[in-house]
Amino acid sequence: MSEERNYEGELARLVHFYENLSLRTVPEVRAIYAPDASFKDPFNEVRGHAAIVHIFEHMYVQVYEPGFRVVSQIGRADEAFLTWEFRFRMKRLVSVPQCVRGATHIRFDADGLVSMHRDYWDAAEELYEKLPLLGGFMRLLKNAARR
Repeated sequence: MSEERNYEGELARLVHFYENLSLRTVPEVRAIYAPDASFKDPFNEVRGHAAIVHIFEHMYVQVYEPGFRVVSQIGRADEAFLTWEFRFRMKRLVSVPQCVRGATHIRFDADGLVSMHRDYWDAAEELYEKLPLLGGFMRLLKNAARR
């Protein structure tokens, strides 16, 4: 019977990276993600260090005071699932504090680096509905779909 590798340390390192993310620490992506890692969220689908670094650097252009807090985590073999809260203030439109709740599916490669990162969160509910003009329209659509 083959023994499954435990990626507990790698998962702890990943959680620490996200909970302490700053513009200064963004380059640490290269030590945590595989060179050809895939990254997908509701706005991006990219591959590789440069593209992933760009997503995080761009986040600091778009929002003030971004911060992640991992709420729960489950790991088994080479996979993990995290739930998190992302808090920030928009630089444009809405300046009040915002919170997006979501989840991430992670796969580690044989070297313990993240090879696949897939975020799941509802952009309509968590973001668009909170915007002044678009929010009203999104809530109208949501209510119409319920009927």
